[in-house]
Amino acid sequence: MSPTPRARFRRSALVSAIALASLPAAVLAQQAEPTLLDAIQVSAERDEPASESTGSYSAGTTSTALKLNLGHRETPQSVSVITRKQMDDFGEVDVNDVLEGTTGVTVESVETDRTYYTSRGFDINNFQYDGVGLPAVYDNVQGDLDTAFYDRIEVLRGANGLMTGTGNPSATINFIRKRPTAETRAAVAVTGGSWDNRRVVGDLSGSLTDSGKVRGRVVAGYQERDSWLDRYSQQKQMFYGVLEADLTASTLLALGHATQTSDTDSPLWGALPLFHTDGTATGYSRSTSTSADWSYWDNVQHNSFVELTQRLGGGWQVKGSVLRLENDSNSELFYQFGTPDPQTGEGLMAYPSQYDLNTEQYVADLSASGPFRLAGRIHELVVGASRARSETVDESRYGQGIGDPLPPLDEWTGDYPRPVFDNGTAGSDWTDRETSTYAAARWTLTDRLTAITGIRLAWLDSTGTSYGASKATSYDAEETPYAGLVYDLNDNHSVYASYSEIFTPQTEVDINRDRLDPIEGANYELGLKGEYLDDRLRSTVALFRTRQDNLAEAAGTFENGVDTYYRGVEGITSEGVELELAGEVSDSVQLFAGYTWINIEDADGHSAKSFIPEHLAQLRGIWKVPGVNGLELGSQLRWQSAISQVQGVATTGANAGQTIVTEQDSYALLDLMASYDFARNWNATLNVNNVTDEKYIESLKKFGASAQGFYGEPANANLTVSWVY
Repeated sequence: MSPTPRARFRRSALVSAIALASLPAAVLAQQAEPTLLDAIQVSAERDEPASESTGSYSAGTTSTALKLNLGHRETPQSVSVITRKQMDDFGEVDVNDVLEGTTGVTVESVETDRTYYTSRGFDINNFQYDGVGLPAVYDNVQGDLDTAFYDRIEVLRGANGLMTGTGNPSATINFIRKRPTAETRAAVAVTGGSWDNRRVVGDLSGSLTDSGKVRGRVVAGYQERDSWLDRYSQQKQMFYGVLEADLTASTLLALGHATQTSDTDSPLWGALPLFHTDGTATGYSRSTSTSADWSYWDNVQHNSFVELTQRLGGGWQVKGSVLRLENDSNSELFYQFGTPDPQTGEGLMAYPSQYDLNTEQYVADLSASGPFRLAGRIHELVVGASRARSETVDESRYGQGIGDPLPPLDEWTGDYPRPVFDNGTAGSDWTDRETSTYAAARWTLTDRLTAITGIRLAWLDSTGTSYGASKATSYDAEETPYAGLVYDLNDNHSVYASYSEIFTPQTEVDINRDRLDPIEGANYELGLKGEYLDDRLRSTVALFRTRQDNLAEAAGTFENGVDTYYRGVEGITSEGVELELAGEVSDSVQLFAGYTWINIEDADGHSAKSFIPEHLAQLRGIWKVPGVNGLELGSQLRWQSAISQVQGVATTGANAGQTIVTEQDSYALLDLMASYDFARNWNATLNVNNVTDEKYIESLKKFGASAQGFYGEPANANLTVSWVY
């Protein structure tokens, strides 16, 4: 369904206004007066130091929104930054740990080795590395992404089409890599803990030449652990190397490569059935697993990049980067489907399969940014272009024995003969290509009022198929606008308003066999930001409304009675409030606090996505104990309100014919930590997680026809001893 005339007029008017506002800057930037030299120092002051060097729970600037290093109050959107200090304090060694403690983000662990993330009611599928990236294939992450390579992780909530082009109006996760240091630094951290957890990570950085013009850094690690889940175990190997070279006084070259393997034995594919045939909850023990003893799921990620930065006169710089991201996954998996009988526990059946996946993504980005003078004021401009290609190939090979009856899960030991995987195949082979240009300007309208305008034009082309369905799409010059206002109320507070868009291509066709317009996502946001205690403590209060329109809905079949045609309809709308406070409350206390309330409705005004909690809160902090040099105590509390999922209809017992709803009550997880510098350069940190031993279902997000789920980790502890030079 095409946009209405009113919608087309609104969009055209907005795009035209932004284009007219941004384009003169590109011309005027070249007419800069010599006094622009005054802006060079301003730009230098905005360079964000690595969070590992600050030891703080907050960061000064972020660039995820606009490729400009904007301060906390200068960015008209909600941004959370999880610094290196936070990750180290609470032993957050994988991305799931980090995002579970991030404002407004839910981690949907539907299985042990495949994870979805949501924000503001929509799946997060945009992942960046130092501001460059592409949407994730199938909107999920396979394997376990380690945090050892990263200085901090920035999460920009809402639509981010200006910098990402396509995706959902949810959030963008930007991984900021560790970089080499001029001075020599070295660190080794050794961890041991529950379920035979063993981990070691080394980090070495410094100059490679006497002049310091060439610098390098290497991070390497290994981890192996068992689990509270029967038969499950994991091994990880991590390596990251990066070089920086000052080719001239104004030219910086950086290149690096990271590889991580995540190999698991007896993983969950799918999870536990959550209800019986009579509609009652199953309630298995936390250790119960549906895996077979021969199953495995191995994942390898390769991440390579090259960056060239050229500083120009007048505070301008040009930056070019190339990112290559490859993910390889191969597995032999065992899924159990069906609904168990409440008396016998029987009713589950086997589904073995081999699955291989390879994705290879390339992104080349070139941008120029800097200040320019207009009407007696200094403004900022960024212009750029990018070219991306993403190739996806996967294959499922189904095993013999699909549908074979299995014993009750209470008696299941994983002992099932490994089958021959020759019972049919299916898969995907498609390529996405995108060419984009973008421009954004930050206008200093008065001493207190700034505006940000921007636009992105994208040309997309996709070819290939996925499990028999065509992936062929083609779009020319799709427009994605951005607009924001920031007003400084005083030296500590600013109010802001912003509007941002994003879109997702569709392959479905309407009754005229014309391809449907893309799914459109938009984010409206109004907020108040504050900075206190010499900018060491930062706060955000945000009101948001996020919507997604033009989703494909089946509208009938063509004359052949087989092929379906579709129409575009209104989709999901979410609105809510986000609160965040991060930084140093005093010289001895640091904290990160976040709260989210969200209301999600479908096009008919009915409550939607009940598996996403309406209320979500995080609070963590550390306290430097006075009188005991080097001792820090801390805690972390994560709480969410009740969630539920409609499963189907009961088929037996007194509830036969009634709708089955699985519910997870509200719960809180409490973690404690203690850190002590027991000798020069030496530290020991003890982390105790889920100290109240809360039993909870990880996720109720539907995976397949009905929701399955498994239980999160019980109480556990890890001790890390580290040496830092």
